[in-house]
Amino acid sequence: MAGLLANFRNTVIVSVLLALVMIFAYSQSPHGVDAAFWQAVFRWLHTFFGILWIGLLYYFNFVQIRKMPDIPAELKPAVSKYIAPEALFWFRWAAVLTVLMGLAIAYARGVDYAHETLTLGLFNGYDAAADRGFTLLGLAVWLAIIMAINVWVFIWPNQKIALGIVEGDADAKAKAGRTAMLFSRTNMLLSIPMLTGMTMTQTLFG
Repeated sequence: MAGLLANFRNTVIVSVLLALVMIFAYSQSPHGVDAAFWQAVFRWLHTFFGILWIGLLYYFNFVQIRKMPDIPAELKPAVSKYIAPEALFWFRWAAVLTVLMGLAIAYARGVDYAHETLTLGLFNGYDAAADRGFTLLGLAVWLAIIMAINVWVFIWPNQKIALGIVEGDADAKAKAGRTAMLFSRTNMLLSIPMLTGMTMTQTLFG
């Protein structure tokens, strides 16, 4: 067991295999492999990639960005050359997959449901009592989309300069690092209302 747990790849493989066994068990329920089943699969993937994405966002903001100024200069390359690029790889791809799986859930619930969500309840005319859930969930969806755009358009390109993956002089690195930090902090600001909309809508409106 210790040998298995000492190897990251093998641990992940076994964990996924166990999850697939559980998914197979769910496929044997009275629902069978119907639209609700696929919606559940997409929700599982959406949740997994969302935890990975937002978990790393919070790691960057709660830990790395705050503590980097306290790290002695000779130790900073350990973070900037090894830890940060690896974390950013998982971070940016988790952002894409979180959004894609979220959209897959919406469309698995029906095209009208997805369009009502993406238009904040305006797709078939707006009724406050009937469409409030779509408005709140749609807001959360668009916040997540904005956050994912920030990752790919602002955070990652600037981090490549700041970390030296792309060439830049000291001034360019400093400017890029600050820009990446500000957009990362923007995503942190948006993340809590986004999570509020995602979780409370599911509980109160289904």
